Amino acid sequence: MPRGEELYSGKAKSVFLTEDPARLVLEFRDDTSAFDGQKVDQLDRKGMINNRFNAFIMEHLEAQGVATHFDALLSDNESRVKRLDMIPAECVVRNVATGSLCRRLGVEEGLDLVPPTFEFFLKNDELHDPMINEYHIASFGWASSAEVESMKAQTFRVNEILSKLFADGGMILVDFKLEFGRFDGELLLGDEFTPDGCRLWDADTRKKLDKDRFRQGLGGVVEAYEEVALRLGVDLEATIAG
Repeated sequence: MPRGEELYSGKAKSVFLTEDPARLVLEFRDDTSAFDGQKVDQLDRKGMINNRFNAFIMEHLEAQGVATHFDALLSDNESRVKRLDMIPAECVVRNVATGSLCRRLGVEEGLDLVPPTFEFFLKNDELHDPMINEYHIASFGWASSAEVESMKAQTFRVNEILSKLFADGGMILVDFKLEFGRFDGELLLGDEFTPDGCRLWDADTRKKLDKDRFRQGLGGVVEAYEEVALRLGVDLEATIAG
C-alpha cells in the first residue's frame, strides 16, 4: 500500500495517509528523544526493531482477544494500521515502582506494586502530559464512562498477557502506557507497544532493557531493544511479504 501525504510526525514515528481513508501507514524512524525533546539522537536500526517488535506484540495480543489497530507489516520500518479516532488519554499501568512514581510519592525504586497501579495522563506534549482522572475525562468529553471502563479493563488485560510473555523471556514488565481509539463503533488499542513506551528489566539482574538506557545515558539502547526482541522470539530478519 503506497503511502500518501504525511498526516502527523511525532518524536519517533510518522503517520501517512493512504488511498484507503480507513487505513494509515505508520513509519517507525531511528529518532529517539527524552525529556520532552530536550535530549535527542538517531540510533541505527531502532526504527526497524521497533516496527517488527510492535507487530509481534500486536499480533500476540490479537491472538489473546485484544482488538488492535494493527493490520500488517509493509517494510522494515512501516506498518499498515486502521485509522482511529484517538482518545487523548494515555493509560499507564505500573507493576514496579520507578521513574515519576518514585519522584512524586517518594517511594523506593524497585518496590513491587500489588495490586498494580493505574493512572491516566493527558496526551499533550506542550503541557508535558499531565496526570488526569476520570472526572477530567468526563467534564471535557474526552471519552464516555463506558469507554473509560473499557480502557481500564483492556489495559489490565494487556498487563496480564504481556507480563506472562515477558516473564517467559526472563524479563519483568515494570510499567507501560497504552492509547486507544474508536473504529467503526469499537474501541481498539492504537499507537504502539515497544521498549520506547514501556520499562523492561532483566528478571535476575534487574538490568534495564528499555528507553531508560537512553534517558539515563547508560548506552547500548539498540542492543537492549534487540535483546528483548530476540528473547521473545521476534524474527528481525524475516522477509516481509509485498
